[in-house]
Amino acid sequence: MTVTETPAVAEAIETTKVSSHLHPEGSFRVEDHPVPTGREEIWRFTPLKRLRGLHQETALTGDTDTPVVTAPDGVVAELLGADNAVKGTSGFVPNDRISARAWEAAARTLSLRIPTEAVVEEPIVVTLTGTGTEDASATHAVVTAEPHSKATVVFRFEGSMTLADNVEIVVGDGAQLTVVNIDDWADDAVHVGHRHAQVGRDATFRHVDVTFGGDVVRHDTTAEYAGPGGSVEMLGLYFADAGQHIEHRLFVDHNAPNTESNVVYKGALQGEGAHTVWVGNVLIRKVAEGIETYEENRNLVLTDGCQADSVPNLEIETGEIAGAGHASATGRFDDEQLFYLRSRGVEENEARRLVVHGFFNDLIRRIQVPALEEELVATVEAELAKNVLKAF
Repeated sequence: MTVTETPAVAEAIETTKVSSHLHPEGSFRVEDHPVPTGREEIWRFTPLKRLRGLHQETALTGDTDTPVVTAPDGVVAELLGADNAVKGTSGFVPNDRISARAWEAAARTLSLRIPTEAVVEEPIVVTLTGTGTEDASATHAVVTAEPHSKATVVFRFEGSMTLADNVEIVVGDGAQLTVVNIDDWADDAVHVGHRHAQVGRDATFRHVDVTFGGDVVRHDTTAEYAGPGGSVEMLGLYFADAGQHIEHRLFVDHNAPNTESNVVYKGALQGEGAHTVWVGNVLIRKVAEGIETYEENRNLVLTDGCQADSVPNLEIETGEIAGAGHASATGRFDDEQLFYLRSRGVEENEARRLVVHGFFNDLIRRIQVPALEEELVATVEAELAKNVLKAF
């Protein structure tokens, strides 16, 4: 989809390359991205040796089963060849070696299009099931919500796989789009994913990232604006078990005035060697007057031997804004909450369970996808049963 702007709107958007230490300059050429060593800022938390060569030269030639798409009437779902008209419409440019390799190697593109003014009540669900980790794979998808449409798209990842993928999202003027990403991999999966959204004038975009499974999961989620008045909300829920590495990196580029962004990610960790990383980056450009942004990350450590890294960043180039802020916290169970529940006769395991559910429930309700709420509550319960409740 091509976004057509009036001259006044076009002048209000800054489209030059990002000159920010928060986000490397992108390139489609793999050779423009050196093999990372782990000393680079964007790779310093990632266990490179566990990526199975996705960041090096491992061939991305693994066969991937055709994703199963469940789409209500009116939604256009197509599996296109590598060279197609929708690829690149979001303005996405790979900002690291893995995303550039996936862009080059993906043999097909899954295109989902919600027509202009269409209101799709039921979620569009895309399920990719891996059948092995021996051969690494690359996939590409483009979601286009045309002007004044409304829809929810759910991507599910299951099974065993070594995957590098890119997802482009185009939210047309006045459209309302929710994209939910659920990583429910087997314990041996490795997934490095990139999601990029271009949000049109007065459009509303909500991205939800749910990560429970996998050995190593690293997601880069980026957003920019194609006109004033756009709103971005990024919500994340993750639960890391023993030895698991879960990493979320976010970048919101406020390149247009009167735009909004709100980021809330919550995670829990349990088991020896559980490691989570959250890096939230927001750039407010000179042109972005009147914007408002806030980012928040909370981590709940349930057992000994866990590590949670949380790094919020703000880079502000204009003082003419409505507000900008961030918050980050990592801690154990709240002893006062536990004492309150125990003093009223609640058994200790049940008290701990209630505290964890309370930690996540407000975020789950904000997702506003009723079909997923019950599922996510049950998944949190299953994660607790693995370790933390057995320890008491």
